[in-house]
Amino acid sequence: MNTIGESISFKGDADPDNKGVNDPEFGAYSYGDDSENIPVNRKALGGKSINDYTATKETIYFFEDALLPGTKVYLQRLLQESDTTKFLPRQIAESTPLRNDELSEILKKFSLKPESKGATYVKNTVKNCERPEMRGETKYCAASLETFVDSGVSILGKNIKLLSNEIGDETKNPSFKIGNGVRTVGGNEVVCHKMTYPHAVYLCHSIVGTEVYKVPLVSDDGTKAKAMAVCHKDTSAWSPNHIAFKILKVKPGTVPICHFLGRDTLVWVSN
Repeated sequence: MNTIGESISFKGDADPDNKGVNDPEFGAYSYGDDSENIPVNRKALGGKSINDYTATKETIYFFEDALLPGTKVYLQRLLQESDTTKFLPRQIAESTPLRNDELSEILKKFSLKPESKGATYVKNTVKNCERPEMRGETKYCAASLETFVDSGVSILGKNIKLLSNEIGDETKNPSFKIGNGVRTVGGNEVVCHKMTYPHAVYLCHSIVGTEVYKVPLVSDDGTKAKAMAVCHKDTSAWSPNHIAFKILKVKPGTVPICHFLGRDTLVWVSN
């Protein structure tokens, strides 16, 4: 049975070091002391077969042809506690924009000392919201429901729908098998990652050549779920040092690269 997974600890979409999936520094991965020798099931990832390897850490990047019934994945982020922070009303959210030149005012607003952990998350969220767009990317940050909806409409038009991960019952077992019925839900998308912030902030971006999939899953204890995954068809603009290329042992622009989305990630798609 195929397994896709890495012996890597992945901090997830909401981590303050996450600068967006198409950024050369995307993701904060902790390799331990052996970053150059990452155990990977090459068979499941489309490479040369090796002995079966049961994933003990988060399934991160994989090839599109691994989205097959029976493939095992390890999705700790799908089970993480949901972030319950709420959007601010638009007028209040816009009173302190997510800009570096407003940083001192933002920290003051939330009574955060500059050296505190909370301030670090705020600083990194602001930095991520201000990072330049990559080639082929359209990006915005939404701190109000109005901005979240209006910006999605401005990119995709009015005929859109919002998708999310679905879990039938709560489970603590992150080991899943892909079930029957993997389907694509569109190539016109805006993926919105919930950032760590005192109120709801989503970093949303649309990347040219991205396909969105709805993936049925069954955990080892029988819990059913439907997870969102995206496959980036064109990685030619990515840095050669992108972590995905190190994991999959491929070069930019050669093959589509896929990954699952965290629990609180939302996706706008054309209806």
